[in-house]
Order: sequence, then C-alpha cells, then structure tokens
Amino acid sequence: MKVLSYITITAFLLLLLQGCGSEEGGEDEFSRVLPAVEAVQAQFGSLPLEERLNGIVRAANQVDIYPEISAPIETVYVQNGDRVNQGDVLVQLRDGEYRERLRQAEANLRISIAQEKQAQAALGEVEAELKRIRILAQQDLTSDLELEQSEAQLQSAEASHELAQARVEQARASLEEQRDALDQTQILAPVSGTVGQRNAEIGMQVNSSTRLFTIGDLSESKITINLTERMLSYIGTEQSVRIFSENLADTVLTAEISRISPFLGAGNFSTEAEIDIRNEGNVLMPGMFVTVDVLYGESEQATIIPLSSIHRNPQTGVSGVYIAPSFGIESELMEQPEDGSEANLSNPTDVEFVPIEVIAQGREAAGVTGIRSGQWVVTVGHNLLERDNSGQARVRPTTWNNIMEMQQLRPEDLLEDIMNTGVVETTQSSTSSQL
Repeated sequence: MKVLSYITITAFLLLLLQGCGSEEGGEDEFSRVLPAVEAVQAQFGSLPLEERLNGIVRAANQVDIYPEISAPIETVYVQNGDRVNQGDVLVQLRDGEYRERLRQAEANLRISIAQEKQAQAALGEVEAELKRIRILAQQDLTSDLELEQSEAQLQSAEASHELAQARVEQARASLEEQRDALDQTQILAPVSGTVGQRNAEIGMQVNSSTRLFTIGDLSESKITINLTERMLSYIGTEQSVRIFSENLADTVLTAEISRISPFLGAGNFSTEAEIDIRNEGNVLMPGMFVTVDVLYGESEQATIIPLSSIHRNPQTGVSGVYIAPSFGIESELMEQPEDGSEANLSNPTDVEFVPIEVIAQGREAAGVTGIRSGQWVVTVGHNLLERDNSGQARVRPTTWNNIMEMQQLRPEDLLEDIMNTGVVETTQSSTSSQL
C-alpha cells in the first residue's frame, strides 16, 4: 500500500510538472510532450530477509502495585518518577482497625492457653484417680463399675485437653493473620525501579482491585512481539532485530530475540517472543508501540530492484518492469548538477516493458529474474507509459537511497514533500521564463 501511494502521488507530480513546463510551446507542443519518469539502476546481490512486526515496550521487572487489604490511604510517600529500592514504603494505610484486631487476637490466644492449662490439670487429676482405683481393683477393694467409670473420665479429659490444644493453635494462627494484615497496611516496593502511573491519594478508599502504582527498571526494557505458527519455522532465539518508531526520530536500535514462548494461544495460533534491550537514554518508554524488523537470513544472489519499479499490466496481468535500455550510455545524460540537486530530465530515450519473475521479496526491494543488473528500471511513471504508445520517455535518474526513503514515507508526508518540491520547481521555472 505504501509503495502504491508513492507511485501514484509521484506520478501525479511528474504529470503536473510536465504540463506546466509545456505551456510555453502552445497546444501542438503540449500534444507532443513525452512521459516523464524516474528510474534507478538495478543491482546484483542478495536480499536481506526480514519480518516486520509490531511490538510493545515494557520496563524490566515491571509490576503493578495493588493493596492486599481494604482501608483508606493515610500517607503517600512517593511521586511519579521517584526511584525506589526493594522494600521501601510506598503507602501507609489507616491501621487503627487492624491494630485493634491484633489486640483481640492476642487476648484470645492468652485465653486459649489458660484453658489448655486447665484441661491439662484436669487430665492430671483424672489420671491420678484412675491409678488409685486400679491399685484398689488389684486388691479387690473396688468394683469393676467404678474402674470403668474412671477410665471413661480419663478419655473425656484427654479429649478436652486435645480440644484446648487445638484452640491454642487456632488462636496462634489468627494472631499471625492479624499481624500480617497489620503489616499490609504498609505497602512496600516489591522490586527496585522507578515509580509511575500513580493512582494513590490521601483519604482514598482502596481494596485488592485498586492499582496504586506501576514500578519498573527503566534502564532495561523488554519488547514483546507476536509470532504466528508459520513464523516459528524460520524465526528463533538469538536472531537479530531492528527496533524503531516514529517517536524515536532517526534512532534505530539493535538487539536479539531473547526468548519465545512454546505455547500457541487458543484461537489465534500465535505466541509471544521477548526482546531484552538496554534502554540507553530512556528512549524506550513503557507502553510505547514500536516496529520490529526480525532479520532471519538472506536470499539467493539475484538482480535487485525496488518494489516501486514492479508494475502489473492491467490488461494481461503480467508483472514486469519498464526499462530504458539505451539510457546512461551517453555520459551527458547522466551528469548530476554540482549543487547536489536532482538531475534534470533526459532527452527522449527508448523504454520497453519486460516481464520478470520475483524469486525473493523484502520490505522495500525484490530479487528478480528477467533483467540484468545495471539496467535502468522505471520506478515512477508506469501509468504514463501505458497511456503513451510512442515507446519513448524522458527519464530522470535517481538513487537507491532516494527511492528507499520515499517508499518508507507515509502517503500524507509523501504528498506534502512532493508538492513542496513541485511548487519550488514550478516557481523557479516560471521565474526563469519571465527573465
């Protein structure tokens, strides 16, 4: 879509300039004006293979902070952008209610311990009484009934003692629970990092679903990308990636794929890959969307041309390129202005359509068969050549760098850039004619 926009908009400008430049010659000269096109020389080499994906940036050890209890906020100790260490206090919740619960739990434990001691003493009395009755029974000084009753009392006393011990354990557990709850009124930093996305204010009632902060180490970033099942056949860990964004200006970061999840998501048949990267200068902000080019090899050696030069004939459906076979043979056609501006249009030169076969395709270029390296291929003006049957055109040579930069522009930026250039050229031409 980007390449198509480039071709359409640039062709429009060439047609516009072509029409403006023909006004001096009258209608007869205008009718004889040849198509004006741009061309670049095909090259020979291997085409870098890459997969362009979208990624989301996260800070290293990035975590959201939630309270574990429900209470109003009493004090907030940190602001957005503050650096904290693991264990630092972030927020103090109102703890009066939890301190009271702790005191009650301590009192319940003391009561349970006292009851356990009473049960133990009662058990000791029953054991002593049973021992005495057994001695009397051996001397036939007591009845069997009295012995059985004493043994039953022992079992009951043992059960009461076990129950009292269980209540002590229960009271201890409740005490630990209340101590933990009191400790949770102080919310601590689980990791070292920088505080952001503060959502904590004094007096605010919070609970376990209230996010208070996000903390992460901004010096290190982790970028997550999604890989389809097909991509897993040629993309793996330790493969190089390029990372860039509109918000990073001309900055391009390089890294490697650190890890890939072995599980595909249900329904979308994709998985996540993570890229660990040093965040020099904090240029990568958590939550930022970036573009990631995964480099996974090179194609076979072939003739390389820009994607914008490939044209599909709408009538025959054949894909090919327009070449200028004699262009560049005479040195005067290739002279560049000394001031570094774009070359002027050439004298009329022959052009012809040549079918090609694409054997490898990258993001901005393709490897093809059917033409030779060094030949000049038209990158802009295909539609003008289709409408003109003369087999000739006026060619403006351009460079690979120009073509690559133009193909990467968004359509609206491309139109603005071209129209600004066109206005300058048209104004200069008009000024020259007046002089």
